[in-house]
Amino acid sequence: MAYCIVTDSSCNLAESYIRDHHIPILSLTLIADGTEYPSFSDGHFADAKHIYSLLRNGTKITTSLPSAQTIEETLEALIQDGKDILYIGFSHALSGTFEATNQALIHLQEKHPERKLLAVDTLAASGGEGLLVRYAIEMHEAGHSIDEVEQWVRDERFHLAHWFTVSDLMFLYRGGRLNKVSAYAGSILSIKPVLHMDDKGYLVPVSKVRTRNASIQAMFDHMCATVRQPISDQHVAITHGDCIEDAQRLQDMIEKHFQPKDISIEMVDPVIGAHSGPGTLALFFLASQR
Repeated sequence: MAYCIVTDSSCNLAESYIRDHHIPILSLTLIADGTEYPSFSDGHFADAKHIYSLLRNGTKITTSLPSAQTIEETLEALIQDGKDILYIGFSHALSGTFEATNQALIHLQEKHPERKLLAVDTLAASGGEGLLVRYAIEMHEAGHSIDEVEQWVRDERFHLAHWFTVSDLMFLYRGGRLNKVSAYAGSILSIKPVLHMDDKGYLVPVSKVRTRNASIQAMFDHMCATVRQPISDQHVAITHGDCIEDAQRLQDMIEKHFQPKDISIEMVDPVIGAHSGPGTLALFFLASQR
């Protein structure tokens, strides 16, 4: 049976890739000064540079997951088009989007018992989620079944390394991703943390360094220690919170040491960026372990 891979706007895939591969996107929303900004609408992401400028100016930004009605209507339309569905989504530990979509699929399964409606929590975010979607799309287009793709994502999500750093720990605190004591202490000491995402999909501080260059080097060192070989078969993703020079520096380090299949650079989706802040820099690749 024909099937469709669906994801959400936290995937950090390029607009051109989403368009070329006809990927349905469930959009989260930002609210800034009473104005709502869909994260993804009409084939385009929200203006991330504008959102990051608002964050730098102290604008309070809140976020919300797609409405239950929007999720169900989007999925129902795909079913009516004769498609089974594999939803590959944002970590449940960081957003309610996965649970809301999974519940919609359960409800739709009751209405359409003849369809196969599956959901996989990537336990990932940003470029990590996007890489898993990208590999899944490649498998789909190569003729693999929906069950084969689902199982691959379930297995490989525990090998999708997320390494990232932020410029201001207070964004993580305000977003509920870091406790107050750690955030204040880190900000006062100008600590640049290196974090990753654990096997349950939560953000975990791993080390603390005093400079931006040291945090970038630490991310690269983690890649050197754990990256799966042959890296020539791998896609690598870098995402950034409006700090393209740092992203390009990390890209140069990787290209000089490794020869991956390709390296994509995208801005961190502003829904995630509202919680991690301007200056976020993240690296994603397949590894021996997360």
